Amino acid sequence: MPTPTLPVLEFVANNYRNFNARATRDALYSYWDHVGSGGKMYWAVAGAMSSAQLGITLAPAIRAGLVHGLSVTGANLEESLFRLVAHHGYKDFPDYRYFTKKDDTKILKQRMRRVTDTSIPEDEAFRAVEKILVPMWKKASKNGDRRFWHEYFYELILSIPKSKYQGNPEECWLLAAAKAKLPMVVPGHEDSTFGNIFASHVKFNDCSANIVKSGIEYMGQLYDDYKVLSKGKGVGFFQIGGGISGDFPICVVPSIKYDLQQPVKPWAYFCQISDSTTSYGSYSGATPNEKITWDKLTEKTPMFVIESDATIVAPLMLAALLECCKNPKAAAAIIKASRAHTAKSAAKSR
Repeated sequence: MPTPTLPVLEFVANNYRNFNARATRDALYSYWDHVGSGGKMYWAVAGAMSSAQLGITLAPAIRAGLVHGLSVTGANLEESLFRLVAHHGYKDFPDYRYFTKKDDTKILKQRMRRVTDTSIPEDEAFRAVEKILVPMWKKASKNGDRRFWHEYFYELILSIPKSKYQGNPEECWLLAAAKAKLPMVVPGHEDSTFGNIFASHVKFNDCSANIVKSGIEYMGQLYDDYKVLSKGKGVGFFQIGGGISGDFPICVVPSIKYDLQQPVKPWAYFCQISDSTTSYGSYSGATPNEKITWDKLTEKTPMFVIESDATIVAPLMLAALLECCKNPKAAAAIIKASRAHTAKSAAKSR
């Protein structure tokens, strides 16, 4: 039997037939339909995906042109940097489910900050980066400079000498995004370790709060970014988790339409990977068609909800999409055959 040229895509096509697996397969196919035909894709990333090393697949996806804009939490932003400069200092705790309060107190005394089954080293990550970032803030305060939160991190990560790398730079999504100069928003960045550190320096009058542009200014910039990204085939929305990283950018469409009173294309695709189940009054657990009533999506928008663990689903989808980039003709054949099989099965039920 010949070795398949697109093993991940073929695995999905052959095995992902029903339930969340089917939603994953269909979302993957539709993603490729959109990007492969010239469309753009905007990602919203919540949770602790950087600590979970999403960069292993997200960084090459950015370089391959599969991701064209990002909305991330302040934690995901800084933790991608930490994985690059402090990777050797991380400790994993595979037995975390069985920890006692004393076990976690021991981890605290080791100056580690646990994130589920891994942990960020206080001194190698937070304190080491603080020595670089705080002087940048002070210089900006002195010069009266004002930038977006991510722009400080873009400058920082591009200035770090390779000799300081501990993680694989090919697996650092922040480095890939900075090199590509991807448009980005970091809504609610105050709710992160460096957001807190920045607040403390403002409190001590070491820095001016004005050196960081506000969330309102982020939305103003997103107005412009969206108009560029949505040209041609439009821009899709790929969301991991819930919360502000998704809520903030998806609102740009109705805001342009109703608040700016300007013409705007709706999002051209929507997929959310989340373990937040559908529930009453939950934005993160709302079905996508609810967004039609808010004029963010339309009844023709391809919509997908994958109720699963994003650390499993997102890398799988990205790996398959990267295969599609390398061999688009073979990918088209696999997807066409898979869809034909699905259509045949559906016809039997009619």
